[in-house]
Amino acid sequence: MGERRTVAVGALARVEGEGALHLRIEGGRVAELRLEIFEPPRFFEAFLRGRSVWELPDLVARICGICPVAYQMSAVHALESIAGVGIHPGVRALRRLYYAGEWIESHLLHMVFLAAPDYLGLDDAFEVARIHRREVERCLALRALGNRILELLGGRSVNPVGVCVGGFTRPPSVEALRELAASLRARMGDAESLLEWIASLPVPACPQEVELVSLRHPEEYPMNEGRVVSSGGLDLAPAEFTSAVEESQVPHSTALHCRIRGRGSYLVGPLARLLQNRDRLHPRARAAFDALADRFRRPDPYASVFARGIEVIYAMEEAIRVAESLPGPVPVPERPELPAGVGHGATEAPRGILYIRVETDARQCVREIRIVPPTAQNQARIEEDLRAQAEVLLHLPDEGLRRRMETAIRNYDPCISCATHFLDLRVERRP
Repeated sequence: MGERRTVAVGALARVEGEGALHLRIEGGRVAELRLEIFEPPRFFEAFLRGRSVWELPDLVARICGICPVAYQMSAVHALESIAGVGIHPGVRALRRLYYAGEWIESHLLHMVFLAAPDYLGLDDAFEVARIHRREVERCLALRALGNRILELLGGRSVNPVGVCVGGFTRPPSVEALRELAASLRARMGDAESLLEWIASLPVPACPQEVELVSLRHPEEYPMNEGRVVSSGGLDLAPAEFTSAVEESQVPHSTALHCRIRGRGSYLVGPLARLLQNRDRLHPRARAAFDALADRFRRPDPYASVFARGIEVIYAMEEAIRVAESLPGPVPVPERPELPAGVGHGATEAPRGILYIRVETDARQCVREIRIVPPTAQNQARIEEDLRAQAEVLLHLPDEGLRRRMETAIRNYDPCISCATHFLDLRVERRP
């Protein structure tokens, strides 16, 4: 009889959530692979039904402590499409600043604390800090600026509360914005140096064929506006999202899997955004992209860490642009009339498109709501990626295979909590 080997990891470090990967190997082939998400569902959509629509921006911000801006913006866009309200140009600009803050703090968290240990052969961020203190200090200083943006517009950096339909409840002063711009300018070199450091690490390469899905705006790099486009030819308004994307339940996961109808899995996130919108980058971000162009010739999940670094630079350029150019105070909007209706919102969370559909009733309450977070959209793609990589890594000992599988999952920076959590890994080897 052949040897049977099992590797168990009690919990995957450096992702948000809990789950398991089951890998069974027979005759030198992957016989079975299941990305098992077993955390109990949190029933976001159910507990939002019947709540006042005016509570919605604050409530959805509690779904995720890492990307509350995306939940707020997608929900607010959906409500504004029902109300038919016009948006003040200053509000539109401040929303891009708000989004920039979230991208900065989220991307840097992933790059330095979650992903870098994999490429350095270390177990955790504490070891990274001990060996590469300067890079960690740069990261913390830059993340503080991202959080400062969230505090400026949302009142606080975690579960912010400053967003409302039509704008912000307390827009920042011009003086505060100018001070922010000066601080961002002083730290721009740190963002570029961090990306150079990440690019110097031995990041593996595993290019593959995958359909990329992101927003696309006619004039700017997409954050909270645009059409849903794909490398396979999709071109949809947010209201048409579910006409192309279907969700399904699999027995081994409490997270739904998304696929493009009639086609299969797809990829959302910084890599998809960058490859479909690189012509919309600001100059310094474009220069960073050009310096790493060889890593972007074909879609490669491992190159996502570079895409995040480029988006940090872009977000800082965009934040400076907004903070320096806003000519005067932005008014606090009056609460509009919001009739019964259906609205849709799709914005770019750090991890990809976050789609929300809201149906309201005549009492200005939420009748139904549907939330499709980016990690759920990537879930099927992650499984296919793991299977493809496992097939060529079976020669590794169990510990080496475990590390590479965990790294492959972390490439997607999954927010498993939002999708429903990850990792207990079991490897069975049979003849």
